[in-house]
Amino acid sequence: MRRIMSDDISYLKMNGLGNDFVILDGRETPVVLDEDRVRWVADREQGIGCDQLIVMEKPSVEGADVSMRIFNSDGGEVAACGNATRCVAGVVARESGCAEIVIQTGAGLLASRVDGQRASVDMGRPMFDWQDIPLSEEFGDTRGIELQIGPIDAPVLHTPSVVNVGNPHAIFWVNNDPDDYELERFGPLLENHPVFPQRANISLAQVLAPEEIRVRVWERGVGLTKACGTAACAVGVAGARKGISARKVAIHLPGGTLDIEWCEEDDQIIMCGPWELEGKGVLPFNLVGD
Repeated sequence: MRRIMSDDISYLKMNGLGNDFVILDGRETPVVLDEDRVRWVADREQGIGCDQLIVMEKPSVEGADVSMRIFNSDGGEVAACGNATRCVAGVVARESGCAEIVIQTGAGLLASRVDGQRASVDMGRPMFDWQDIPLSEEFGDTRGIELQIGPIDAPVLHTPSVVNVGNPHAIFWVNNDPDDYELERFGPLLENHPVFPQRANISLAQVLAPEEIRVRVWERGVGLTKACGTAACAVGVAGARKGISARKVAIHLPGGTLDIEWCEEDDQIIMCGPWELEGKGVLPFNLVGD
């Protein structure tokens, strides 16, 4: 990507399983953003439309090929996004001709390997302690915490597993198809529940077989999404930790399938899935600059 003229900046529109992004290149000329500018770009009626706005920057640590900042559609900045990581890895791999790309994120350095239109990413180690997720109060066993939606004696959703994989996640295990539940209604309530001081991504997960899980996600700061890479990682490790799924699983999301492996030897999470370039465009510079 390059600047078109002094008052314009080019962007890429990309997606990973339908989880879509506007990607700006701030490696040569810094991109200045605030929440209003992010919300305008992300707005699907007045702006470009995306789940997240991504800014590529020069890395500040040795060993990284690129740095990535991630802004949700509500304007807030977050540390990790698995689907966006694959897209950025794809962009840099095409530029450099190198299949192995290391990306600096708020969640640490993420090593990726690009093979055509698929990429695998080492998403790091999950965190399970209540203060690391974080939760607002102590829970001894985060495989299932006391939290429910619905009547006390017949809750609709209850006892979620909680885990941090670069951002906080709560996974409610359900017996029926996740589409049978009103996640569009429950999601905002659960995302903003007082037990999650930094809010949380909310997933409904149905175990189809030890190696297959169907998932639907309400993403923090975004809403219902076709896919969420970190949620797929969270579901994969939480299911294995509970003993209800294998350490290597196919996570079926509305936008498609991600392959997740929680490696036994080093606890690293490996995520593999597609990335896609939808097109290119130009933004007025005053939306993303001083």
